Amino acid sequence: MKLPDIKILDEKHKILRTTSKEVEFPLSNDDKKIIQDIITYLTMSQIEKYYTKYDLRPGMGMAFIQLGIPKNIFVIVEEIDEEKFKNYVIINPKMVSHSEELIYVGEGEGCLSVNREVEGIVPRYARMTISYQDMDGKKQEIRVREDISVAFQHEMDHLNGILFVDKIDKKDPFKNKDKMREI
Repeated sequence: MKLPDIKILDEKHKILRTTSKEVEFPLSNDDKKIIQDIITYLTMSQIEKYYTKYDLRPGMGMAFIQLGIPKNIFVIVEEIDEEKFKNYVIINPKMVSHSEELIYVGEGEGCLSVNREVEGIVPRYARMTISYQDMDGKKQEIRVREDISVAFQHEMDHLNGILFVDKIDKKDPFKNKDKMREI
């Protein structure tokens, strides 16, 4: 596998605070190539021999805005077995419904655009359903739960100019921890 030449923007970059735009179909060849590059990058970042060789921070999701492209597209690469992955390419997502139950990631959320340790919990829905378009523009709906639900919410926040650090209470980083379930 060859590491794609993509530049992930740091949290200080102003474009990360903008709202991404609806995507028109058909997708451009450039957009298709960027989607493939993101899949390759995220896959390599989760395989030890590659993340060690290229000094990558492991990541499972990336939104186009993190590359400076304000389009409503994000990609999630989920490792479902040792070096076996499931890819989600999500375009123009909309939340349809969500659980009342809240969860948080015990070791804390991370982000490829946030290059520092961040203490605190990010409240997320345990389950949610979203509608979106696939790469062919066909309308789809998916129900996600647990860590994939967290990943979808994290990436959807990016599309709205929100970083996970914004959702941590500055005065009390572990606020309401007892009202949520740790995953």
